[in-house]
Amino acid sequence: MFFAPVVNGRAPSRQSFDRSFERFLNDSFFSDRRSGASVEQDDKAWTITLDVPGITREQLSINIEGTIVRIETTAEAKRQYKAAYETPQDIDADASNAKLENGVLTLTLVKKVAVSNARTITIQ
Repeated sequence: MFFAPVVNGRAPSRQSFDRSFERFLNDSFFSDRRSGASVEQDDKAWTITLDVPGITREQLSINIEGTIVRIETTAEAKRQYKAAYETPQDIDADASNAKLENGVLTLTLVKKVAVSNARTITIQ
């Protein structure tokens, strides 16, 4: 599973994507303790765990649009946090959920099941 950062709603260029991808790998796999984030995946969902101490449920906003997940705090929050991630597969926003407990945000992003439009026709 790979997350690519999204800037201004656009996917990054190839060169910036390469740097972003390298940064993501370094941050995700080599410095989990420093970044306070971890990502796990199975066949049905991604589970993202973020450390957000001092932030309440009311101060957090999580938006899902297609493959993009945006997480940000309101202006009233003592600690500001803003991030956007792009998943390699669409997310089922209705089946996904978020839980904030003791300063740890756990997002469960359920993968959308691809619907096949293939049809069989008879040969005459």
